[in-house]
Amino acid sequence: MTATITCEPLAATVGAEVRGLTAAELAKDDAVAGAVLAALERYGVLVFRGLDLDPDNQVAFSERLGEIDDEPGHHPVRGIYRVTLDRSKNSSADYLKATFYWHMDGCTPLHGEPPQKATVLSARQVAARGGETEFASTYAGYEALDEAEKELFGSLRVVHSLEASQRTVVPQPTPEQLERWRARPTSTHPLVWTRRGGRKSLVIGAHTDHVVDMDLGEGRHLLRDLLDRTTAPERVYRHHWSVGDTVIWDNTGVVHRAAPYDPDSPRELLRTTIFGNEPIR
Repeated sequence: MTATITCEPLAATVGAEVRGLTAAELAKDDAVAGAVLAALERYGVLVFRGLDLDPDNQVAFSERLGEIDDEPGHHPVRGIYRVTLDRSKNSSADYLKATFYWHMDGCTPLHGEPPQKATVLSARQVAARGGETEFASTYAGYEALDEAEKELFGSLRVVHSLEASQRTVVPQPTPEQLERWRARPTSTHPLVWTRRGGRKSLVIGAHTDHVVDMDLGEGRHLLRDLLDRTTAPERVYRHHWSVGDTVIWDNTGVVHRAAPYDPDSPRELLRTTIFGNEPIR
């Protein structure tokens, strides 16, 4: 059984605020979780303002949405990952600086696994300036193409790499940095992802390196243009975080980025990741 929840759209093509739910309902009610998944499919991003979802309830809620990444060591509560630039709380903080650029999680997997299905973020501390998170729908990005573009882009394949995303932060890397980046496998995906149900989206972001069998400069220009069109200001929802907010997004149909903020800021968001179950095809 699926419950009914109240959603108020936030932007033209992405995002809705969910009202009237408590942290306990999200953590314990399977019918509510089903309604959240249905709303996520429709809106791409769901915002729960002032929810005050504690880490245990966040994990319980996420587990009702699907199998979660529960690799230990990032937080006392298994399944929680700290999103912060504070190296004492996150040893991989330097890599998070690439999240200041538009991206989709999971396009360069270690073992060929599908991209994450969804991500849940809850705010424990926020930045005094900056640190907002922006979202844009890659479903809407595809739907905005004309018919000739849909036909052309439907046949293209794109190489994604950690190096491409990290070069946005470090354009002149050291040999050691290059070696670390290139140790992660590249992945090749269709530019247009056709779902089992027939819905289509663009697979774009800072991690795109080049288009297969296309001139390097021409392909990169095409990818930048598509990303710019998909993330035009009128197509973006920008979330201004307050302590206690929770946001969940459909990682398979949304690109996102964080606005830059002071590296010494106490900003800390708690993340849970729901594994994907559909390869990019």
